[in-house]
Amino acid sequence: MEQNHGILMDSGTNELEIVEFTIGESKFGINVIKVREIINPLPITPVPRSHPNVEGIIELRGEVLPVINVATAIDFPPSNEPQYDKYIVTEFNKTKMVFHVHTVSQIHRISWAQIEKPNEMYQGLETQITGVVKHNGEMILLLDFEKMVVEINEETAISKKKLTNLDQREVSKKPIFIAEDSPLLRSLIKDTLKEAGYVNTVFFENGKDLYEEVSNNIASGKELTDFVKLIITDIEMPQMDGHHLTKKLKEDKTLSKLPIIIFSSLITDSLKHKGDQVGATAQVSKPEIGELVQLIDQHIL
Repeated sequence: MEQNHGILMDSGTNELEIVEFTIGESKFGINVIKVREIINPLPITPVPRSHPNVEGIIELRGEVLPVINVATAIDFPPSNEPQYDKYIVTEFNKTKMVFHVHTVSQIHRISWAQIEKPNEMYQGLETQITGVVKHNGEMILLLDFEKMVVEINEETAISKKKLTNLDQREVSKKPIFIAEDSPLLRSLIKDTLKEAGYVNTVFFENGKDLYEEVSNNIASGKELTDFVKLIITDIEMPQMDGHHLTKKLKEDKTLSKLPIIIFSSLITDSLKHKGDQVGATAQVSKPEIGELVQLIDQHIL
């Protein structure tokens, strides 16, 4: 299944398509935008001393790609029928990699509003789930593939070490609102921006919560720039995604002057136009935190 980005829905509709796959008896999903193609398993070359979640490497059309065993990564049993297993070839964070799953069934088009955030009883920094989709009486769990990759290679994570070539900086108390659904990334972004001098950061688990906070402040009579000077948003979030958030803010005359930076693993040459269409001030791919800081410096009110 070759991914054709040209047929995806318009930007800012708050919709997405997910590929449903299984690990054991459980159903999971991955955003179609991340998927390049789905293939049958190829011969794997094991790599000495590699991470336990990495099965090895394969060659696909001249490219050498790592294969991550999703069952191992989430502590599920191995496949009972490996002859039916599938490889999902992906690209995000400017990196291509392969995820080994048990079966792939179908594609669903859904609204981000249908996706519920994980309950606090099983949510935390160690969660592997970014959202829960109720579909036809069943639940599809959306896995945090970025976190899965970070656990294998910490160099792909957001960190203070990536803040290179920063001069001595004054502390800025200008308020920044940040929409990010991953608890781990919220913590990393907060610590890293604090290192860069931005100490007044307010985090939201999705675009809906951020939009409501801005709207409520305006409704109470506050001036926009008194409580927020810039917004940073992820794209993939339950309830309201970053593209829809950006579109709603930019279409409102009172809110449109707010600079909005989209900070996402989905910022690629083939997808950047989606952020442009909804009026994003700037876009930068995770985990390029140094570039994000430079954009904040440039655009913050």
